[in-house]
Amino acid sequence: MANEQMKPVATLLLGLNFCMYVIVLGIGGWAMNKAIDHGFEIGPGLQLPAHFSPIQFPMGNAATGFFVTFALLAGVVGVGSIISGVNHIRSWTSESLPSAASVAAIAWALTLLAMGFACKEIELNVRNARLKTMEAFLIILSATQLFYIAAIHGAAAYRR
Repeated sequence: MANEQMKPVATLLLGLNFCMYVIVLGIGGWAMNKAIDHGFEIGPGLQLPAHFSPIQFPMGNAATGFFVTFALLAGVVGVGSIISGVNHIRSWTSESLPSAASVAAIAWALTLLAMGFACKEIELNVRNARLKTMEAFLIILSATQLFYIAAIHGAAAYRR
């Protein structure tokens, strides 16, 4: 199909992205579990407070709920792109490129969206160490996912 020199680069980026997406899913799952366990409880006959938000998290700040939600979405789609990417790396043909590239582009777009909420959360300044870790991983993933997309497209550009 294409330039075999890009295959090890794409494989390395796939492995790195997989580890980072799994860590993002782990921390995001912890944050979601903590938010569900420590959320607002309504007893019989009680009303919701005036400013009740279902995306309110007990840790972090006002952007944390959106950040965690989109980080979980980006993590799940990112792992899906890894599965498609492994299939493409195994075959390394032009027929497997479109599926790997399209899922990787969707994962990258969701990662950028989560990174935007991470930047907002950094700006608001109140968060714990686990959220800081997830922010850092998403910022790094936004670059490495783009490099992976460039690596598989760059390999397709050099036909023999």
